[in-house]
Amino acid sequence: MHLPITPPAAPSSLQDLPVNWVVCLCADWCGLCRDYAEVFAQMAARYPDSRFAWLDIEDEAELVGDIDVETFPTLLVADAGGTRFLGPLMPQAQTLSRLLDSLAQPGQPATSHLPSTQALLRGLAAAPQHWIPAG
Repeated sequence: MHLPITPPAAPSSLQDLPVNWVVCLCADWCGLCRDYAEVFAQMAARYPDSRFAWLDIEDEAELVGDIDVETFPTLLVADAGGTRFLGPLMPQAQTLSRLLDSLAQPGQPATSHLPSTQALLRGLAAAPQHWIPAG
């Protein structure tokens, strides 16, 4: 899913990233992913303080790097503080909403970014064609 937008300048380090990245790792051939794309875009509008991105792991294999995706859709929620969630998620708006709302609560732990996650987030910061507009 590629939507044309004119983004701000890409951040140069993870400390400069938006408060929250929400990244869907999918494949174009996956019907479930294609169906989820519209729901995911609607959620981007509902959570404008987060930067949503959509990546086809086959078309963007270099950007995805060493992140292991075993099933679709796989979701990455991360910020400058670390990885908040990385794994498969039921492709339903309510499930994503509950996850994002729970992760927004104070005191939620984060795991330090693995090098592969750092590389993906840096790559996404410089690849606005994958960002989903919040409105």
